[in-house]
Order: sequence, then structure tokens, then C-alpha cells
Amino acid sequence: MSSFFRTLSQYVSCICAALTLLACAGDPMQSGLDPFAPMVFKEGATKMPLNPPNPSTLLPFYVSQHTIFKFAVDTDSILIGADGVTRYIVVMTNPSGGQQAQYEGIRCDSFQWRLYGNLENSAWRENPLSSWRGIQNNVPNRYQAALAQGAFCNFNSQEKNIKTILQSLNPNGFTGGTKPTNSFGIQ
Repeated sequence: MSSFFRTLSQYVSCICAALTLLACAGDPMQSGLDPFAPMVFKEGATKMPLNPPNPSTLLPFYVSQHTIFKFAVDTDSILIGADGVTRYIVVMTNPSGGQQAQYEGIRCDSFQWRLYGNLENSAWRENPLSSWRGIQNNVPNRYQAALAQGAFCNFNSQEKNIKTILQSLNPNGFTGGTKPTNSFGIQ
């Protein structure tokens, strides 16, 4: 009798093992549960700002010792999106005092930026050719790289704390060797 139970036990064990393997053999692409599948980026809806940048909330930030432009972010415009995109208004000032404002977004996971629109005659104009572009780190006016590396990103993930971003942008919080001289308020 004991050999009967031993044989039955072996058959039941084999059947359980076969069923387990059969359950694992399903196509993960059909089930949508493949943990190793690449993540597909899906951008959320982006609305253009309603107002021009507020001069009282413009915060200058350091870009590069080689740039002749000055850069500032409207801190009221910074939006930390659930889609992984940090959106903001940046104001660029040329050496003669002319200014240009742009509404942009940065993706930390892919180190890319996107121009959503420009401020023209006190109204926001959407950029019809807007697409994601790689952030350039080796050009004088590398302000997207300065924002991504200095405030908006923690390596390749989005910074989720607005206080941390604002502290990182603060020109008085610069901890490098020589204080830069090419941004608003920095001497």
C-alpha cells in the first residue's frame, strides 16, 4: 500500500510541476505584465500659461561662465507633472537688455527638453513644431542642462519637491569655487 501512495505522490508532484510550468508559459506581451518590457512615455496634456512671467517671481540661475546671456525662471510657473515632465517659464536676457520668454518642459529620464511656446506681444504662442530634443551640455547657452542637472532632476529621475528645486535655483546658494558673474543678482 505504501508503494501505491508513493507512486501516486510522484504523479501528483509531476502534474503540479507541469501545471506550474504551463501557467508560466503564457505570453507576457499579451497579458501586459512583462516587468522587463521597456516603458513607453506618454506625455500628459500641456496647457499654455495664461499670463506673462511675473517679474517679482523671476529667480535667476547660473548657466555657464561662457554665456553672455542672463537666465531666470518664473518660480510660480514651475509644474512638476505626474507624467515625469517638469514645465516652466524661462526668461532670457541678452546683453543689450532685450528679453525673450519661453514655456518649456524637461524630462529627466531621457535628458530631453521641449519648447511648448513663446511669449509674443504679451500673449503666449504655441510652437506647432514642438518635439522632444536632447539637452546639449557642451554649448555656452546650456540653460536646459543647467536646470536639469542643477535643480529639476536627481540624476535621471524627476525632483518632486518644489522647495528643493527653489533652493537649488537660488543664486545665493551657489557652492562652486568662484561665484559666477553672468546671472541676475550674482556678483
